[in-house]
Amino acid sequence: MIRVVLHVLLWCLAAFAAWAQPPVPLLWKVSDADNSVYLLGSMHMLTKDDYPLAPVVEAAFDDSSKLVFEVAPQGMDPARVAPLMLQVGTRRDGKSLQQALPPATWKALEAYAASRGMQSYALQQFKPWFVALMIISAESMRVGLDPAQGLDQHFMARAAAAGKATDGLESAESQIALFDRLGPKAELEFLQETLADLPRFQAQMDELLQAWRQADEATIERIGLHELRRDYPALYQSINVARNRAWLTLVQAMLRQPGPDNTLVVVGAMHLLGRDGLVQQLRQRGLRVERLR
Repeated sequence: MIRVVLHVLLWCLAAFAAWAQPPVPLLWKVSDADNSVYLLGSMHMLTKDDYPLAPVVEAAFDDSSKLVFEVAPQGMDPARVAPLMLQVGTRRDGKSLQQALPPATWKALEAYAASRGMQSYALQQFKPWFVALMIISAESMRVGLDPAQGLDQHFMARAAAAGKATDGLESAESQIALFDRLGPKAELEFLQETLADLPRFQAQMDELLQAWRQADEATIERIGLHELRRDYPALYQSINVARNRAWLTLVQAMLRQPGPDNTLVVVGAMHLLGRDGLVQQLRQRGLRVERLR
């Protein structure tokens, strides 16, 4: 589940291996009579070696007057989002984290904290999902990942420099709420599997990032979609299908704008792929969708 949650909500995906050429983009162009929407599959943590981007991505940026992200740049202000995450991730049930966890899980968490020079008592006030995200973030940074190099941040900065309009498909609050609605069982599993997968963390992230760099749709679907759909069907519906359905309506509205007025949409790659992905859903609605390479 660790890879599933990472890819779904796209907080911490990547590995640190150098890349000698621009990644092959997961990029589609959706068109109607007078407008086009470019759909670009993103990774939210990358390295400087993942740039420059392929010329076809730069051309899509140049051809777009507006950029749309999962969350609008103004909604991603760390000064607002970090306190919000902390507030939502803090326990309110009167129990410590240790009291809420099975003894073996607490012991594993203590061992991890000690290995990283952390005091386990500092984690007592938090919910399991929040601690799992803290671990994932810390381990991502340890292997050299930089959120400032993520594709979203890259294009947010480019849009600001070029004076292009930006918007979001959802709010930071709604993304955080997805974690907080996991439920006690799924929360516990998330933390347990995060701890269990730590020895394979770098290898798993490397596999996913290499798949993204090579536009290996089959591997991304296997890692990010098949396991989730098979083992967590309710979660798959809430964090993939329902969100894609809402985003589909917004993408169709972009196409209906008086044109020509093209838009570049940058979202996690998983949301573009598979039978429930935006690409397939748009094709099923009779729109012209072409893959750009």
